[in-house]
Amino acid sequence: MLIGIPKEIKDQEYRAGLVPDSVRECVHHGHSVIVETGLGAGIGCTDDDYRDSGAAIVETPDRVFAEADLVIKVKEPQKAERQMLRRGQVLFTYLHLAPDPEQTKDLLEGGAVCIAYETVTDDYGGLPLLAPMSQVAGRMSVQAGAHCLEKEAGGRGVLLGGVPGVAPAKVVIIGGGVVGENAAYMALGLGADVTVLDRNVQTLRNLVVRFGPSIKTLYSTELAIEEQVLAADLVIGGVLLKGAEAPKLVSEDLVKRMKGGSVLVDVAIDQGGCFETSRATTHSDPTYVLHDVVHYCVANMPGAVARTSTYALNNVTLPFVLALADKGYRLALREDPHLLNGLNVHQGDITCEAVALDLGYDFVDPNKAIAA
Repeated sequence: MLIGIPKEIKDQEYRAGLVPDSVRECVHHGHSVIVETGLGAGIGCTDDDYRDSGAAIVETPDRVFAEADLVIKVKEPQKAERQMLRRGQVLFTYLHLAPDPEQTKDLLEGGAVCIAYETVTDDYGGLPLLAPMSQVAGRMSVQAGAHCLEKEAGGRGVLLGGVPGVAPAKVVIIGGGVVGENAAYMALGLGADVTVLDRNVQTLRNLVVRFGPSIKTLYSTELAIEEQVLAADLVIGGVLLKGAEAPKLVSEDLVKRMKGGSVLVDVAIDQGGCFETSRATTHSDPTYVLHDVVHYCVANMPGAVARTSTYALNNVTLPFVLALADKGYRLALREDPHLLNGLNVHQGDITCEAVALDLGYDFVDPNKAIAA
């Protein structure tokens, strides 16, 4: 199979779909790989590194999309890239379709086979291709929030960990999953006063087992969220519903009543965000102030630490890339129900129930779609 990897064109997105080591594995399996020149610049890899791994270097993205049977990316295809996809071509990347009707419409009309990293599952009910980026984003959320609390960034002028004689910042994390756990790890390490809210009591137990009495946990109710958000200096939103748009857990009215100069970091923004006042921002212009509250809502946070993120992502995507290339997508999906859960769009049909429900499309069972 011919595998193609274009450069990412989303604003300040430096990650790469495959690293040279992964390319070498694909070539070892008998596949051909074409890479757009400069693919690895943001992760410290040169064109020669990719050549040495067996890839052919092409000058333009249109060649990648025109020639490849399987296109590997990181972020959702931008408008220009969606126009280059062709019917029956397989795209493997993050999609986050539920809050993005324009992208969904383009992918349906283009007829490609689109497999989303974020809805591939595992035997434990987890999302293994989303987890490493959630780890990165969870840790980055605290770094970003700490900076936003500084006065020059619009914040309250509060040091996250305080100093002797001065209380630390109060950090509230909504969602105790992978994002929340990693955010708590960083915030506690910096000495903050940390509270995590979640509706899964076992998740809260696991956090207490890991972090001990230094962490506070609360069962998430509307009242608990209101009380904690109003008392917080920094609120981190990390709530996820697989494939679906994130629930709005903090209303605009609640944001209006927050402390002036407090900070919201919405890690769920690539699924629409869990704060009512959230709108997607970029690394070029990451924050805005609304109701005297600083909002950090960058939709591709891990792109800022591209080398760490790319290698972490490749560790989990490579087995699936090889399965798709070795077997062809139909057999690979038939043999692996977890990979099948990643199928969101198949030649004009929506095959992810959550996306269909959120955007008002008819849902087609993925098994029936690939059997047709």
